[in-house]
Amino acid sequence: MVLYNFKKIQVVPPASDFVDIILSKTQRKTPTVIHRHYQISNIRKFYMRKVKYTQQNYYDRLTAIIDDFPLLDDIHPFYSDLMNVLYDRDHYKLALGQINTARQLITNIGKDYLRMLKFGDSLYRCKQLKRAAMGRMCTVLKKQAASLQYLEQVRQHLARLPSIDPDVKTLLLCGYPNVGKSSFVNQVSRVDAEVQPYAFTTKSLLVGHCDHSFQRYQILDTPGIIDHPLEERNTIEMLSITALAHLQASIVFLIDISEQCGYSIETQVALFESIKPLFVGKPLVVGLNKIDVLKPEDLREDAKSLLRRLEAMAGVTMIPLSTHSTEGVSRVKETACDKLSAMRVDQKLSTLNRDAVLRKLHVAMPTPRDHKQRPANIPDAYFAKKEREAREKEGEMKGDDGVAVTEVKIKASNVKPGKGEGGTGGFVKKKRNVNEQARPNWVGKYDKWRENLWDQANSDPNWDPTTFQADQRENYLLSNDEWRFDNIPEIMDGMNVADWIDPEILEKLKYLEEMEEERIEEETEQAEKDKETDFFPTAEQEAAIRSMVHEKKMSKLTHDEKQGSDGQVLIPRAKKREGRGIDDFEAAMTGAGLDAGRAVARMRERSVGRERKRKRDDEEEEGGDMEEDGGREVSVSRERSTSRARSKTPREEGLKDEAQLEKVDKMKKKSQKRPNKKAKKGEGDRVILNMKPKHLSSLVLSYSSLSSKQMFGLHIKYHSISFSFLRLLIRSLLTLLLHLIYLLQLRFILQSLLSWCLTSRSTCTSLSTDAHFPSSVFFHISSFLFFVISLSLSLSSYTSFPHSRYSSSRI
Repeated sequence: MVLYNFKKIQVVPPASDFVDIILSKTQRKTPTVIHRHYQISNIRKFYMRKVKYTQQNYYDRLTAIIDDFPLLDDIHPFYSDLMNVLYDRDHYKLALGQINTARQLITNIGKDYLRMLKFGDSLYRCKQLKRAAMGRMCTVLKKQAASLQYLEQVRQHLARLPSIDPDVKTLLLCGYPNVGKSSFVNQVSRVDAEVQPYAFTTKSLLVGHCDHSFQRYQILDTPGIIDHPLEERNTIEMLSITALAHLQASIVFLIDISEQCGYSIETQVALFESIKPLFVGKPLVVGLNKIDVLKPEDLREDAKSLLRRLEAMAGVTMIPLSTHSTEGVSRVKETACDKLSAMRVDQKLSTLNRDAVLRKLHVAMPTPRDHKQRPANIPDAYFAKKEREAREKEGEMKGDDGVAVTEVKIKASNVKPGKGEGGTGGFVKKKRNVNEQARPNWVGKYDKWRENLWDQANSDPNWDPTTFQADQRENYLLSNDEWRFDNIPEIMDGMNVADWIDPEILEKLKYLEEMEEERIEEETEQAEKDKETDFFPTAEQEAAIRSMVHEKKMSKLTHDEKQGSDGQVLIPRAKKREGRGIDDFEAAMTGAGLDAGRAVARMRERSVGRERKRKRDDEEEEGGDMEEDGGREVSVSRERSTSRARSKTPREEGLKDEAQLEKVDKMKKKSQKRPNKKAKKGEGDRVILNMKPKHLSSLVLSYSSLSSKQMFGLHIKYHSISFSFLRLLIRSLLTLLLHLIYLLQLRFILQSLLSWCLTSRSTCTSLSTDAHFPSSVFFHISSFLFFVISLSLSLSSYTSFPHSRYSSSRI
């Protein structure tokens, strides 16, 4: 079972496509119609739903991307280092972190704008807030275009990686480039790896599978490794190093002893020494490849010494092989698999806590109550049975002819008394060759069962054809042997099924099948005879056939006459054509006392076809259609025949020229203006789309048709109108009262001045400085000034009063 399946990671779209996907889904999944006359609460809900849906879609899609990609800290160390080698751990984490940050920013933007939309006071403001929210979300995502593109490339490469399970038994091939690793994998598995005569043919990890000792092993082909420091190795080499470091596998290190790979044996042994720390705790097999080119015995002495020193190391098994001739390939595979299985078994045993297991088990040992011996009590019947079996086995002996025979007891019912061998009346001894294969009792019955079923039914009346196996009833052990061949009753609903079955059903079925076969044979023979002989009817047969056809036609005609749609008798087409001639028409009109001469003449003129004529001169007929013009021939164009004028439409009938036609069109358009203003299709349009439009302009509403929230808003609206109107009425009354007080004060002032002038000793024009006004006059004057100032202030406050939407101008 594969531990990780990177092929299930969903596609990461580019930033522009991501935005289009989200916005189009928002447009499809949310309402799209809103009007300004809707309640402000409905308008807010409309735009809040769009913002919330967009934010949630962004959150879900980005969360799916983050969850699909594996976290390097949570997966197997092999895959963690492999992704570090291929994609750079820091870059990978940074891309996922940026996507996570974008998700949080989009969530915060959605929350902020939802909070502001709750206080939107108009459709325009709500719409602008929605646009701003979606715009900011899209801007945040477009800034992550590089991260999304990088993650898409990582996803595509992860999907192409082989499925490697780190917990499965694995054989790991390693060595220098071009030493035969891919050829070895092709030999032991079904992998078709590319094999070329140049280095680094394998640029990635290849996985194959093989079986050994009824167990499945995976074989991992790694790219070649060159002996140089770790920091100088490229990405392809690091794939092999990662697999060697993290997979608990059996290592197969291949060495090219022919040195055709381009590297000497000393260099290959040096590579083994440099990566030897990666082999610690793992089974190791060294394969000497390409022995078909050079035998190990033919190597130079220094190379032999190196290989002997390598073989002397602990845990190293050296096996020569050839991937070209497949010599030694199976041995290398089996050795590596056996060593890996033994190592895994040792690891399990070493980790097994035996003491803990033994503590859970308890073996109860009985305590003896006395010193009396109590041996095992075996019944005598057991020993008798053993003796009987031994005697039966010893019954085999050799006869006089040297053939081993067996005593077989046969029932006396099958052999007459006294006739048996040895004169024992009950049983006889029968000789048979023990070299022959013994046949069980049911073999003969099985052969019989394979014969024709009806023959079995005739020979054995107790035989059951519904039993598809040999008859074993003869071997039944019952109290009475006569019961063995009785039918076992089948009980259903308290009744025996056999009581409802005809005992002769099989015979009747056989009889019916025989009759059916005979009938089919007769029909087949009759059909063949009919094909051979043609049918030639006699005169009497033809007359009978014609009468039958005529009766059929007449019955059909009678039926059609009765089933006519208009109740009229259908007239044949030939009769319909009778009486339609011009002569018949003229005779009918003359008989009616009318003059049909002009009508008949016009009908005859129309019925006579006119011959098309073209006048030609004799010179034209002789080919004189060419004229000479200055020594050259010029073709004379023939006059084109005049075509028939276009027939007038019904609308043009009665109009003498185009001017009248244009005038009629203008009159038509002018007459259509009034219906167009009323949204009418024409003069005949009498459609009233809404028969009761009063509810559109009336303030009276049915309280039963309103919800509690609508009723609450309606009461607030009416109370606001009432308070505003009452405040305006009070201001008007106060202003009127001030005017009255002003007039009264003015009247008092005038009266005081007049009385003072009359009682004074001098006229008003000769007043001296010593004369003093009475105190009442000063009081009235001061009161008058005070009310004038109050009036001016009230008027100024009234004129500056802001007219609300519930003022008198709108009520």
